[in-house]
Amino acid sequence: MRPENSIAASRSRFRRAQWPVPAALIFLSLIPVIAGAVRLTELTGGGAVTPQNERFFDSPIPVVTHIVSVTVYCLLGALQFVPSLRNARRKWHRMAGRILVPAGLLAALSGLWMSVFYALPEGDGEALLILRFIFGCAMAVSIILGFLAVRRRDFVAHSAWMTRGYAIGLGTGTQALVFLPWMLLVGPTDEATRAVLMGASWVINLAVAEIVIRRRAGKSTPASHPESRSRQTSLRPSR
Repeated sequence: MRPENSIAASRSRFRRAQWPVPAALIFLSLIPVIAGAVRLTELTGGGAVTPQNERFFDSPIPVVTHIVSVTVYCLLGALQFVPSLRNARRKWHRMAGRILVPAGLLAALSGLWMSVFYALPEGDGEALLILRFIFGCAMAVSIILGFLAVRRRDFVAHSAWMTRGYAIGLGTGTQALVFLPWMLLVGPTDEATRAVLMGASWVINLAVAEIVIRRRAGKSTPASHPESRSRQTSLRPSR
């Protein structure tokens, strides 16, 4: 094989190897995205008012804000896990980040608002309300800490906190996967079981996020980040 063909084949394999994780994240994102699209259609298309959706018709702005911001945050956030986009195309990464930070904060804060001020739907309970409040606050704090870290050019901490925030934001997708086998094998859940399963989904996502963060830390140091290297080169005195 010619050297140029070998290089082209290696690049092709590298590009393909980058996509399994983002593709899986997009798949998980489709669960809340599709559910949100159905809810928006229901609200804007004159759907029937039921005891389950009455609270959304009474106060639609928070749920519409939540659906739109979660859709942007989940889908665009998945692309931040493509190494070539995150590392090689720094301009794209920064531009996406300027969208993701406000989208993520809107998603977290609108979710908190709905948890606190909407009437609890049937099947939810105080325990689940507390869990939603805790993880909603944790998501918002993670995004803020990630933003503050990049402002002080601590790219390792920035990546870690943004990964945690995204893991919490993607909890709805994991919850659907956790609930499905339970519903098939056991049946409907009561309030306590529902709270445990939803809480476990957030914990699973955060556990996976911590594994990813530790693996990144093992492969790189703050100085190895592309923007750090660029800054160090620009500060190096010329001979």
